[in-house]
Amino acid sequence: MRKILFTALILFICCEWAFALEWKDLHERSDKLTLASALENVSKNPISTDDLYVLGLVCLNLHQDRQAQESFAKIISLDANYYPAQWGLAEVLRREHNLEVSKRMLNQIISVRQDFSPAYISLAYLKYREMDFNQAVNLVNKVIERGQGKTDLTNYVRAILIYGGSKGMLAHYGGPLAKIISGTAVFPNLKKAEKLKPNDPAVFFGLGSFYLIAPTFAGGDKDKAGDYLEKAIKLDPLFADAYVRLGQFYKIKGNEKKYADCLKQALKIDPQNDLALDVKNGKCKFICF
Repeated sequence: MRKILFTALILFICCEWAFALEWKDLHERSDKLTLASALENVSKNPISTDDLYVLGLVCLNLHQDRQAQESFAKIISLDANYYPAQWGLAEVLRREHNLEVSKRMLNQIISVRQDFSPAYISLAYLKYREMDFNQAVNLVNKVIERGQGKTDLTNYVRAILIYGGSKGMLAHYGGPLAKIISGTAVFPNLKKAEKLKPNDPAVFFGLGSFYLIAPTFAGGDKDKAGDYLEKAIKLDPLFADAYVRLGQFYKIKGNEKKYADCLKQALKIDPQNDLALDVKNGKCKFICF
């Protein structure tokens, strides 16, 4: 009997381990697929939860959130316990600014799947938006501490970027000691992210924002900021936050028309964009110029 129970336990652990790795592989697969290829895979096997999940991820990457939602919802109809699809729905809700529902779903996923990095990333974005930068740091630290091998590359890099961005905000709002401790953590993490994914629009946005916001003595460089932010938008023309920061760059340069055009484009992409509304309304929680 003990031998049977031991064997069953080993099988359970192996299945859990394999499933834990499976979501990572699916995320990495989605980064290499076009929408046409993802759609073709689903058409060949319409009830494959993995193919539907990859399609949902590809749609998220392309900002086609409604189509992503349809894929994740179909998965849930096939398998209500497929927790990556539950995260996918929560991520769509986050992007749609249905924040409280998204937060509840993400916390529930994390409570039962502590290894699922995407949920930590999504929740960290929400905490950043709420200006709870310490909690954002804590959440992404859990992803970083697990190591690169336990998370797909895109989400690992996002964790590093959120860490750097949150540290920057802690430095901005903190006293002299916080500026030293948190401020010096920003640039090295952004460069680490760049080394891992050198042509990623989120990396370009992070570095562009740093060069824009940081004072010259701390490494700020307005011209580099403009270059990086332009690259971010070129790679991802629907990157609303990048338009806001690029608009701020143009405002510093005295080009009010381009500033207004960038802000308008950001709000056209996402009428509820937190950074765009923060700048437009002059609240400047996330730093204005």
